[in-house]
Amino acid sequence: MTWDPSQYLRYDDERSQPTRDLIAALSDVDPMKIVDLGCGTGNSTALLAQRWPQALLTGVDGSTEMLNQASQSGVSAVWHAADIATWRPDKPVDLIFSNAALHWLDNHTTLFPQLIDTLAERGALAVQMPYNFSQPSHTLINDIANEPKWVERLHHVVRSSPVAAPDSYLRILEPHVSSLRVWTTTYLHVLHGDHPVAEWTIGATLRPVIAALGDDAHTFIDEYKTRLTVAYPRRTDGTTVLPFTRMFIVAKP
Repeated sequence: MTWDPSQYLRYDDERSQPTRDLIAALSDVDPMKIVDLGCGTGNSTALLAQRWPQALLTGVDGSTEMLNQASQSGVSAVWHAADIATWRPDKPVDLIFSNAALHWLDNHTTLFPQLIDTLAERGALAVQMPYNFSQPSHTLINDIANEPKWVERLHHVVRSSPVAAPDSYLRILEPHVSSLRVWTTTYLHVLHGDHPVAEWTIGATLRPVIAALGDDAHTFIDEYKTRLTVAYPRRTDGTTVLPFTRMFIVAKP
């Protein structure tokens, strides 16, 4: 699966707001070593650098396209290409920050405790993941992918709900931490342009579908756009509202 940084950044302000909110929830954290796990284009890394300018930053991502964009951001960080599912720091770090990345990975029951184990004594794990998988922006992708025309080519890339319910993360993490907060926030994004919800998901959620279908992806996307116009009608002022729920986790060992 490849990423298109320019497509992802079309909605940079909207995608970055959860990062700002997660950083704001870390008012009692003073890290000197920070890992931005799944750093993408480095937009979250830049906000981390603004909040903790004295910290040593490492951005880790599996996409060379995204890391190339990040390296041009001007952020003072070490950029590291690696599979975020298996990468771990050589030494304990003060903050592992992950914005909209860990939902791409399976086995959260083992992944999250493993990340806690890499933290320094007074460290923190701060995670934001999309939690919008029951909404049309995501369910329509699954509906179309499971139709006879597409199911053989897409059954291996469609994931109905890669993020568990919030209380599941309490059960996963409570035995391993001394402090834990889990919450959700629904953002109402007011988007402009033609088919903005499709343009949003093309930047992230649809990437596996596009990779699997190649030149046929446009046919899938056209059908998806048609159905989205019913689920997310354009308002009289030309804008479209996309409600988008995200889950936040702050855990300390």
